[in-house]
Amino acid sequence: MSVVFEELDYQETPLGVISLRRRSEPRLNNKILYEIKLDDEFLMSSLFTEAEIQLSNICLAALEGKELDVVVGGLGLGYTAKAALEHDSVRSLKVVDVMAPVIDWHQRGLVPLGSELAADPRCTLIHADFFDVATSKTKGFDGIAYPEDAPHPQVDAVLLDIDHSPSYWLNPGNSAFYTEQGLRDLSDKIVSGGIFGLWSDEPPAADFIALLDRIFESSESHVVSFPNPYLQEDSTNTVYLARKA
Repeated sequence: MSVVFEELDYQETPLGVISLRRRSEPRLNNKILYEIKLDDEFLMSSLFTEAEIQLSNICLAALEGKELDVVVGGLGLGYTAKAALEHDSVRSLKVVDVMAPVIDWHQRGLVPLGSELAADPRCTLIHADFFDVATSKTKGFDGIAYPEDAPHPQVDAVLLDIDHSPSYWLNPGNSAFYTEQGLRDLSDKIVSGGIFGLWSDEPPAADFIALLDRIFESSESHVVSFPNPYLQEDSTNTVYLARKA
């Protein structure tokens, strides 16, 4: 089989050039990989998805009951969203992404999970800045302003997979979210007993856990291991889980 490389899409955005490519990997018996890049930086590969999947599985397993309303911040290749929808307890899923092209890839079926996510009636793909809507006092996660006389809606879980870590951001403007005020604003949008989950590419950070503990009733970190065929050993990511009182 010959080596395949296709750039499926390439678009200018306010944050830089985002591109989607599909290629065969000759070092892995020509396994077909999907990759997302922002300018020259890799955002995601379909080769490494275990921690994104575990973000949903770990956090939703910590919730009891049915008819859960869940928000995912960051669509990417869709693995966190897909894992959430595999839980029968999930009644609705809103996936918020600031990149319109990423949503378009899913709706057009350019990525492997796109058609499945777009067709699931529980799933809504929302073009918005997650960090804006997550901390807004006047808007819901769908970006729509609350009616003045209506109670502000809350969700059971917010699962975030956008930045590389709480201290390594795709956009410097995201940094304000990872502060006491930003996380308190988010907490206001989560029901009592609900969950905030976060993916990180870095090992558990004691200072971030301490920050979570100041805002939420409890927090914990889970190190997720997965095979890395390039290194011929396991790599790790971190899933943070915080529960609201």
